[in-house]
Amino acid sequence: MKILWVKAGGLVPPDTGGKIRSYNTLLQLAKHHAITFFSFYTAHENDAHAELSQIFQRVILTPLDLPPTKSARELLDYVSHLFSRDPFNLTKYCRPVVRKKLRTLLEKETYDVILCDFLAAAGAIPWDWPCPKVLFTHNVEAVIWQRHYEVARNPLWKVLSWREWKRMEAAERRYLQKADHVLAVSENDRAVFARFLDPQKLTVTPTGADTEFFQPSQEKEIPNSLVFTGSMDWLPNEDGIFYFVNEIFPLILRQAPDAALCVVGRKPSRRLQDLASRIPNIQLTGWVEDVRPYLAQRAVCIVPLRIGGGTRLKIFEAMSMAKAVVSTSIGAEGLPVKNGEHLLLADDPGAFAESTLRLLGDASQRAQIGQAARHLVEENYSWAKVSKCFGQVLENVVKRTRQS
Repeated sequence: MKILWVKAGGLVPPDTGGKIRSYNTLLQLAKHHAITFFSFYTAHENDAHAELSQIFQRVILTPLDLPPTKSARELLDYVSHLFSRDPFNLTKYCRPVVRKKLRTLLEKETYDVILCDFLAAAGAIPWDWPCPKVLFTHNVEAVIWQRHYEVARNPLWKVLSWREWKRMEAAERRYLQKADHVLAVSENDRAVFARFLDPQKLTVTPTGADTEFFQPSQEKEIPNSLVFTGSMDWLPNEDGIFYFVNEIFPLILRQAPDAALCVVGRKPSRRLQDLASRIPNIQLTGWVEDVRPYLAQRAVCIVPLRIGGGTRLKIFEAMSMAKAVVSTSIGAEGLPVKNGEHLLLADDPGAFAESTLRLLGDASQRAQIGQAARHLVEENYSWAKVSKCFGQVLENVVKRTRQS
């Protein structure tokens, strides 16, 4: 197939869950199909996107001069789009220059299918173009903003979250209905979309893990050590750590005063840095080149998320390394895992602390859960297997469109 893959926000480095999923899927698809990668994202130094031309047949890039997150310029940009019917997370990327460049490309080239990666790129897609269009959703975006609204305490942020939630809800429905087919990453997400879409138009493509890269380690674990991995400039991750530190960690420290948490992820906020500076048992690493040593050395991986959608790759990566995981139901939402067999689930602070302490104190149970987790991922969810299913769905969409 000749695939036009359209992505907002860039692809490399693959340092967020969405980028990791897209990057690994694309690597596998590029072995069998001709891919044109079209991306638009915030301009930045040391941009490595041009190197993707070694992987894909063609790479078309549009770096944008976008304001820094939470800056005065971004506030002005937000105000300038106040009356747009699309949410800000779409309008900030889908600029006129992007839409024009994409349409010009389509006027010159013919593709078997257009893949819209994330809803954020949907505002740039010419949905009237005579070519099958597939929307690859990594989350139910409206649900994420609904949960932002529900946990927000700052009055202004609560109002902005409500506005983004309602606009995202309308945009999600509108663009998913425009697409010829929709890919979801979990049965949970599929069920939400099926409320307003023909179920025949929906396919679940499972989350994967690089089972060769993330392997069990023989390194000795640090006693009473915890680890969280994830981009700390993603609000659900930051909210999860504040929730853990304020409501769960004190309960753990009562019984295990030497318990320590290592938070591994890029761009921790000043607010989070201030919190960590007041608690000696917490370490913030910032960006790291390789998360595996941090996972290998810690006894238990925690995922205390209260906000989210789609599926969390951080859990599959930890499971692939045979690590014991304690997660909220939202943190593990959409993953084909069994509580008590592949990980432990706990949704209130007391239960989360109790589950964590139980694993910290029982190396045998940690090993048993970790081995079952590794087996599940290795047997069913390598990126090669996941991407094969992904490619088959695209081929079926193209075939069905040609027949009709």
